[in-house]
Amino acid sequence: MSLLLTPCDRTSHPLCRLLLYSIVVMILLFTSLYLFMQTQIIFDFNSSADISSWRIVDDVVMGGRSSGHFLLTEEGHGRFFGDVSLENNGGFSSVRYHFDAIKVNADQKIKLRVKGDGSAYQMRVRDRRDRYYSFVYSFETHRDWEIIDIPLADMYPTFRGRKVDAPNFNHQQIEEIAILIGNKKAQSFELVIDYIKVEQK
Repeated sequence: MSLLLTPCDRTSHPLCRLLLYSIVVMILLFTSLYLFMQTQIIFDFNSSADISSWRIVDDVVMGGRSSGHFLLTEEGHGRFFGDVSLENNGGFSSVRYHFDAIKVNADQKIKLRVKGDGSAYQMRVRDRRDRYYSFVYSFETHRDWEIIDIPLADMYPTFRGRKVDAPNFNHQQIEEIAILIGNKKAQSFELVIDYIKVEQK
């Protein structure tokens, strides 16, 4: 008994190759769409960005004398810079950004593109603005543009530099982020930021 073969029973057939190519393209498109839908922009700096909701919080709130600044560069990047002082038991500077809550989950990560100065910084998040402690992750910087990936599940709770007896970040939203420098030494610093977003790991 002879078998009736369709074009795709023969992988070398042009129609079969076209069909397989179309399937691959569709898979790639759906994958890209899924990843896009799982990405949320927290802040994308550009030359017309409004940075009025970003505010500096230095150790002056505790009597220190550190001085941080935040501005938008001509190139359209956020620039966090200044001087950390250890005088009067000080030692840190930070810049904070409050926003309407965005939905997240523990399988996601914060991704930021930055150009640092070789110093260590901290990324801090809060699921609620009124939470007294933050979830923290430290990262090193270099003097070139680089991508920093921060798994939300690796962010641990701290308050005024001390670890809090609570689990790592496991919440369903974020309402605040902050970038802090406090390396227990007096220093000048500069961190340039291109974007900050949340995406799947």
